[in-house]
Amino acid sequence: MNTALSTIHLIRYSIAYVFITSGVMKLVSDELGSYFISLGLPFPLYLLYAVSLIEIVCGILILANKQVKNATIPLITIMAAALLLTKIPLLHTGFMPFAFNARLDLIMLVLLFILYKRP
Repeated sequence: MNTALSTIHLIRYSIAYVFITSGVMKLVSDELGSYFISLGLPFPLYLLYAVSLIEIVCGILILANKQVKNATIPLITIMAAALLLTKIPLLHTGFMPFAFNARLDLIMLVLLFILYKRP
């Protein structure tokens, strides 16, 4: 059994699961939609739909092992923006609240970079 191949498959499946569910939940959950709109971004409803669509489509591409490197680029951008908009402001409350709330975002970024750098 090729362990490296199995590990990459698990990373791909995990990332796909997170982004497909995240994209769908942004569309069906009023609470998530309202939170996204409350961030103060321009054209929040259009941006919400665009981010949701990107997460779903890129998640499906990663799951299907198609255009994985290209699919990681917009997801890395989304995760970086999520960190900047929702987690970095927590630094004024202290490092530990920031570290706790940003832990999953940081892990997703690392996993996305692993997929991006993979040959």
